[in-house]
Amino acid sequence: MKRILLTALLTLIAAAFLSSAQPKDEGYKFVQDIPYASADEQDAYRKERCVLDIYYPETDKGFATLVWFHGGGLNSGNKELLEGFRRQGFAVVSVNYRLSPKAGCPAYIDDAAMAVAWTFENIEKYGGCKEQIYVSGHSAGGYLTLMVGLAKEYCQKYGLDPDRIAKLYPVSGQCVTHSQIRKERGLQDGIPIVDEYSPMYHAGRGGAPMILITGDRNLEMTARYEENALLQPLLKNFGHDSVLYEMQGFDHGTVLAPASALISSDIKRLWRRYSTSSDR
Repeated sequence: MKRILLTALLTLIAAAFLSSAQPKDEGYKFVQDIPYASADEQDAYRKERCVLDIYYPETDKGFATLVWFHGGGLNSGNKELLEGFRRQGFAVVSVNYRLSPKAGCPAYIDDAAMAVAWTFENIEKYGGCKEQIYVSGHSAGGYLTLMVGLAKEYCQKYGLDPDRIAKLYPVSGQCVTHSQIRKERGLQDGIPIVDEYSPMYHAGRGGAPMILITGDRNLEMTARYEENALLQPLLKNFGHDSVLYEMQGFDHGTVLAPASALISSDIKRLWRRYSTSSDR
């Protein structure tokens, strides 16, 4: 387990990392509201929510891609392009998915898997490399990241082996069964459950390499750090390539700033290693 003591400078620039304004970056293109559900989809709500945006280098080829799931407790939120992921040399696929109560479990997990599979099938059309696709998200998006990577049947439904994902970066994700799913069942709030909708339940099934990221254990949402701190050694016990970073001094919301910096740096490092590999 690793811990990071971040400087006051990073705190000062946190707000800049979290901007999701319409990008106007030279050399990058931004395409919005691309449907990722099948063309014959009849469900109106799924057609409304199952869309994504792509921000990508316009002239480069073979770039890496980050699939990003927004937070919001599985019952709110919209796709976003964080400032910390702009102008980094890789593409960002920002995903909307169905939300509770209009859609119940496991609709949002299914949508997340479908969006990742869509990215593998289509990113080369935009110039990207399908061997360099990464997945991340914050809070509820972190939970979806974990489920997509560990509960393999969701991606397999769409013809994708999730072990092909280059790396997973769940940020402050719940590792037990998500609180919204417990709410849908009418269960008591705050009491953890580990069942088929818990990332922990799937910890023994291998998967893509992973960096789990949380805010400071004293500032995070209740038990959020502790859940991740339990999942990581479970993964390690089964031989999974994983590490946990605790961002000291940052809470559940502000953790996005250092997390986006860490994720961007790691993707660029791994892409450079891949691009110079002799067996590429």
